[in-house]
Amino acid sequence: MSIPEMIQKLSCGATEIIHSDDLAKKLALKRPLVVKAGFDPTAPDIHLGHVVLLKKMRQFQDFGHKVVFLIGDFTAQVGDPSGRNELRKRMSPQEIEQNAKTYKAQVFKILDSQKIEVVFNSHWLNKLSPQDLLELSAHLTVAQMLARADFKKRFESGREISLLEFIYPLLQGYDSVHLKADVELGGTDQKFNLLMGRQLQESYGQPPQVVVMTPLLEGTDGVQKMSKSLGNDIGINEAPNEIFGKVMSISDELMFRYYELLTDMDLAVVKKLHPKEAKLQLAQAMVEMFHTKAQGPKAREHFEHTFSQHQLPQDIPEYQIHPGQKLPDILMAAKVVLSKNDARRLLQEKAITFQDTVLMDEHWFPQPGILKIGKRRFLRLK
Repeated sequence: MSIPEMIQKLSCGATEIIHSDDLAKKLALKRPLVVKAGFDPTAPDIHLGHVVLLKKMRQFQDFGHKVVFLIGDFTAQVGDPSGRNELRKRMSPQEIEQNAKTYKAQVFKILDSQKIEVVFNSHWLNKLSPQDLLELSAHLTVAQMLARADFKKRFESGREISLLEFIYPLLQGYDSVHLKADVELGGTDQKFNLLMGRQLQESYGQPPQVVVMTPLLEGTDGVQKMSKSLGNDIGINEAPNEIFGKVMSISDELMFRYYELLTDMDLAVVKKLHPKEAKLQLAQAMVEMFHTKAQGPKAREHFEHTFSQHQLPQDIPEYQIHPGQKLPDILMAAKVVLSKNDARRLLQEKAITFQDTVLMDEHWFPQPGILKIGKRRFLRLK
């Protein structure tokens, strides 16, 4: 493939490339480029919003370049301020370590495990001395930071801005210096941080990286970008029936955006289908992308049997009640929820029923019968 053809392919689905002329020059070097993308493990699951970026990484892999999947275990302790209107809650090193393990396991569902280097930025950021940090901070002014739209809005409204948040772009930029990145990928909300990488590389005497930005995928609510913390995400590690059901819950308008950003299917062909059939095919494709080919039709059958025909699924998991267990304990032990807090949140939202009766008390006395958790999960108590 010629260089113009490669650039055209890489530009497809990207919102902006800074600078495409530099990308052409780097591709002409006839060596594998160092292509970096960073992910802070602030939640245990990679979701469809991450997949937009991961698909672009896969394109670079297929062209023979060195893709570096950077897990920001150090920067996650600082917290990326991009797009935030308030301080981000600090995470413990234990939470970050556990989330990072799940990231490594999930990312290979999309990327070629033989053509990737997984790195943790704590390996070099932990080694920075106070002198190094002082020199690094000299490359950024308060005026630059307050010119950022998100910081400017918070400053003018009197909301707090942490000094740590000022440091974050410098740390992300230094990652590019350490890795000698030729290209960095990121969402459109990352523009300030991505450009900081270019600025620092020039200051350290390196050729500046090319920045490739991908669009942000809206979550199931169709309004805000997909985020675990907002509860509008579809995790790639979720059960097939859960993925299928969540995709079926999105609007018809959002469905076409998912097709555009997450699949290679021809939109003109998709739009000729009945909207319900198009959404069923999209949901099946998402299940098959992250699980197996055989599980797609099974998830579709489960959905149609349970929701279209208003019947209980045939394969409801069972759980043997133990004396003294509260409802959150049962849901945790049965792996229906990730934490007891998740269970309590579902109770507050009136999202758990027992034999069609809404449950709101975590001290509810368990008894044999069928629990429905949310819209798509069931558990048979014995």
